[in-house]
Amino acid sequence: METAFTKLVGVEHPIVQTGMGWVAGPRLVSGAANAGALGILASATMTLDQLRSAVREVTSRTPEGTPFGVNLRADAGDAAERAQLIIDEGVRVASFALAPSKELIGRLKDAGVVVIPSIGARRHAEKVAAWGADAVIVQGGEGGGHTGDVATTVLLPQVVDAVDIPVIAAGGFSDGRGLVAALSYGAAGIAMGTRFLLTSDSTVPDAVKAEYLKATVKDVTVTTAVDGLPHRMLRTELVDSLERAGRARALVRAVRHAAGFRKLSGLSWPQMVRDGLAMKHGKDLSWSQVLLAANTPMLLKASMVEGRTDLGVMASGQVAGVIHDLPSCAELVSRVMAEAQQALESLEALHSLRTLPPPG
Repeated sequence: METAFTKLVGVEHPIVQTGMGWVAGPRLVSGAANAGALGILASATMTLDQLRSAVREVTSRTPEGTPFGVNLRADAGDAAERAQLIIDEGVRVASFALAPSKELIGRLKDAGVVVIPSIGARRHAEKVAAWGADAVIVQGGEGGGHTGDVATTVLLPQVVDAVDIPVIAAGGFSDGRGLVAALSYGAAGIAMGTRFLLTSDSTVPDAVKAEYLKATVKDVTVTTAVDGLPHRMLRTELVDSLERAGRARALVRAVRHAAGFRKLSGLSWPQMVRDGLAMKHGKDLSWSQVLLAANTPMLLKASMVEGRTDLGVMASGQVAGVIHDLPSCAELVSRVMAEAQQALESLEALHSLRTLPPPG
């Protein structure tokens, strides 16, 4: 299935595996890429050396020239160094969870890298398109992790109408029917996070995957208790306890987690302060919220890496409630494309019925 997105990045299918922290590592990304989708490495939880190693591992696991991407934090103090790394390593796509600067977009594009920011509002799409972004991923409120409150079915057509670059739809997608629905809105593809997390290629511990598989739609909630921002995740006893905790206890926990994240990321305290300042002004946050942001990577690591469902949070899209199996990436992508073809054929059959001459 060829769309403006597949032509832009050179993948076979209009499907993106999103850059989920602690989840989108080399094994999952290479599995998605080998299946003909665009796999995206999550780099925010990696040092520069770890990112270089991960990029090279994906390259070694995929045929020469296979496109894949790296997700970068635009507000990170070492964003420029990470951008240079993916340029040097020949990575095809740079994706961003926050809008990159016009200068960073230009630098990447000059090097032949396709720039695809993720956005959650029409005005953000208009801004990055004006700055030269090649495409955007637009996530509606159904999506996992940090999210907004506008449903994909409302947000997506707004963005499609506002920009003239390919739009990839995210938030609420898990099958071929969703792909066809997104295409009907004018999107050029879909991006899926939770659905790729729940594959056999994902390195998330089995005990954690089991929690997702048994969840219903009502078990997926939005809370601000983790880092002060709306965050969609599975509701657990830990989430309930975080919501009950007072601000003082939450801040003490956040400072401890900030120290742990500093060691994991390789950032110095001055770099973390600079990142905090950028986050504070970029999102108009209080210092309390900036400190709380340190909770996110460490609480995600506890579950997604260490398998501690009692000590970690599990970011999740609402689609977790309708996912019940763990296919490989290859099986998943093949299934989605077969379902999409079936849906298109059903629509074509309806069209044919409408065009038949009246009986008699």
